[in-house]
Amino acid sequence: MNWKPEAQKFLLENNYDQLTNFYEQAIAEEPDQITHYWYLGLAYLLQNKEEVAQTTWLLAMAGQDQQVEQWTEELVQILDQEAVRQENTNSHTKSWLIRQYIREFAPNNLNNLLLLIKIAIALGEFTPQLLNDWQVIENLQQHQHIDLDLLLQIIKQVLEFPSSEALAFTEACLPYYSENPVTLTDNLMLVAVKIASETLNPKYGANIAEFCLKLRPEYAEPLRHLSYFYSNAGEYQKGIETAKNFLNNCITNAWKVQGSTLLLRALFVAGGWLEAEPVMQQHKSLVLDLVKNPPDDLHPIAASYLIPANYYLPAFEDQPEEYHHLQNLLAQLFQKVVQAGSQELVNLPWKNPQEKNRKLKIGYIAHTLRSHSVGWLSRWIFKYYNHELFETHLYLIHQSLEDNGWIGAEVDGISNFGSEPEQIAAKIKADQIDILVDLDSITLDITCTVMALKPAPVQVTWLGWDASGIPAVDYFLADSYVLPENAQDYYRATIWRLPTTYVAVDGFEVAVPTLRRDDLGIPADAVIYFSAQHGHKRHPDTTRLQMQIIKQVPNSYFLIKGRSDEATIKQFFTKIAESEGVDPSRLIYLPRDINEYVHRANLGIADIVLDTYPYNGATTTLETLWMGVPLVTRVGKQFAARNSYTFLMNAGVTEGIAWTDAEYVEWGVKLGLDSSLRQQVAWKLRQSRQTSPLWNAQQFTMELEKAYQQMWERYIESR
Repeated sequence: MNWKPEAQKFLLENNYDQLTNFYEQAIAEEPDQITHYWYLGLAYLLQNKEEVAQTTWLLAMAGQDQQVEQWTEELVQILDQEAVRQENTNSHTKSWLIRQYIREFAPNNLNNLLLLIKIAIALGEFTPQLLNDWQVIENLQQHQHIDLDLLLQIIKQVLEFPSSEALAFTEACLPYYSENPVTLTDNLMLVAVKIASETLNPKYGANIAEFCLKLRPEYAEPLRHLSYFYSNAGEYQKGIETAKNFLNNCITNAWKVQGSTLLLRALFVAGGWLEAEPVMQQHKSLVLDLVKNPPDDLHPIAASYLIPANYYLPAFEDQPEEYHHLQNLLAQLFQKVVQAGSQELVNLPWKNPQEKNRKLKIGYIAHTLRSHSVGWLSRWIFKYYNHELFETHLYLIHQSLEDNGWIGAEVDGISNFGSEPEQIAAKIKADQIDILVDLDSITLDITCTVMALKPAPVQVTWLGWDASGIPAVDYFLADSYVLPENAQDYYRATIWRLPTTYVAVDGFEVAVPTLRRDDLGIPADAVIYFSAQHGHKRHPDTTRLQMQIIKQVPNSYFLIKGRSDEATIKQFFTKIAESEGVDPSRLIYLPRDINEYVHRANLGIADIVLDTYPYNGATTTLETLWMGVPLVTRVGKQFAARNSYTFLMNAGVTEGIAWTDAEYVEWGVKLGLDSSLRQQVAWKLRQSRQTSPLWNAQQFTMELEKAYQQMWERYIESR
């Protein structure tokens, strides 16, 4: 700016009183020099004398209609330059004030409006309504010359405020990137994934991804995520159709595996089992062909999309040998590609002290430590861990600190990340974590990538799912029941069997129930069977067994609850019920409860819970047992088919454990007809709260910590 040298000195020293005096004197000496008034008004504004500043500027322009436009432009330039200077010194409040006056003089100055948004966000003053108040969208539609780097920055920031205004703003920005859309679409997808994951707002994430397809119809990434977003938002049919579209456009086998995985997920989440069965058969062939003939040019990101390819296979059939054979081969290919793309990080040596008897650093990595099954089950070890012997760190993916207020105060370190596996792995290595525990397994590709990079000397999988098969993972935590004796024959990771149970909790918080029999039209003397599972766990064969139980127990009803497409799941159950001779009116569909606490309370309406097979309940089973409700479960060979079995055994209850389909029906009918037997089981479950290792998280934590110490000793000895 054309400040006088003396004035420049006062400005840089923030000596606004002297600056004001200087220009008052300048005007007295040169009253016709119009720029003196602009600088004097700005000096007043910097002193927060807004009315005096306005008066100074307006009086200078009074009666000069022909020159007002030129003078306004000069004033705006002067104000803009000072606003930039204030921003560069992090004086956001001053910059905010100046830019508000620029908006008064030049309301259509789009760059100024964008900078105002940026400052408002920095000051915590931004609301999406400001986009309307300032007519930002209308100005964008005039296609003004604009700083595209600034615009991209503002788009990403505004989208962090989920709203219709933010979406309208983003849509108005799309034409500015029509000639070079890649940078915008890549950034939009990162925002979409973050928003959908961290704020649990998949519908909003879908809206953002749809913008990417408008600019780049051939861009595969939005389609892949859109199927997830639609399904998670309850728009199941759109999720299925998007997955089909994705698969139909896949050319290479690697992409086809990814596409069929996507379609299986969309179908299973909706409850569309009948359509899913032929897709599963084709999918298995694609995976087998991929691992036998791996491509030479598989990109690490593409490889990460393949690691969950077998997630739904255990829901389809109980064949752990076949599943783990495929998963181990897939995970080996995945790790090879991931490590090849990050050699510098992989080759960086661990600096952990090679000592046996010292305080160990245990790291836990997860995207599930919120209101999620993994969070509910793992939180107890953070409450009870031995601070003298262990230092515990959390590495959280797509979660805010607010999500983990119940856990953050109980650990020594907590780090939050987005989709940056190399950054996460580097942090773990820098923190010198001795034992890294994966709580996600194959439920998240980012976690798998981190584990494949081997950032810790000893790596363990626990809770999230079955073993991932990644060679860099050393151990898989289990107990004597949840895996059969011969499981090590097909597991790549060493199975570490804990002495009692592989998971324990002190209990579950329970709210006030909202379900009553009379509200549902169920007689007081009726027998109520209950099932609350996601659609992918409802295997048709097991559903037929459940219908056979209902048929054989007079005056019985079956309550069905879980996330799935309402129309699809009703059609699914109705068809099977009618084929088994059960009146569909005996099936009652319940909406999902508002939270876990109410769900647990409402379990009290059930006389018997019928478990799913070959994919049992896990947290849902623990909640059932905690509430003292008898459970019927079918035991299989695989991890997913033995969770309820191990929980019942560790609770000291054998009633309801079935080893065949016939036994499953037999137990279901027996418990339905014999009320005294149900009471005995309920009494055992209540007593188990005081005696069972299943409900003793403190003892379990001690057993887990002993396992960590032994793992570390083995590692030191192997060195």
